[in-house]
Amino acid sequence: MGTANAAGAEDTVGATTVSGTVTVNYFAAARAAAGASTETITAGSLADLIADASQRHGPALTKILGVCSFLVDGVTRSDHDAALPNGCAVDVLPPFAGG
Repeated sequence: MGTANAAGAEDTVGATTVSGTVTVNYFAAARAAAGASTETITAGSLADLIADASQRHGPALTKILGVCSFLVDGVTRSDHDAALPNGCAVDVLPPFAGG
């Protein structure tokens, strides 16, 4: 079982995932499917964030999230199981078309 740290996030103990408040910024088709441009959720990893957002917003967003890129505090993150820092911003970027 984790313990709260000074920032209010749950520390990792063993295989427990850190949980913290995350600001999610949706762009383009992800924004349309979510019906919002931003929301605040509690998530320990991108996998948690994807599961939570999919449950909240349904199959249209779930499909889009499967092909999105994610930026965590402006840095590309491809490891969906890595811990998210408490208070971070996650940008959800679907593939863009154009040229």
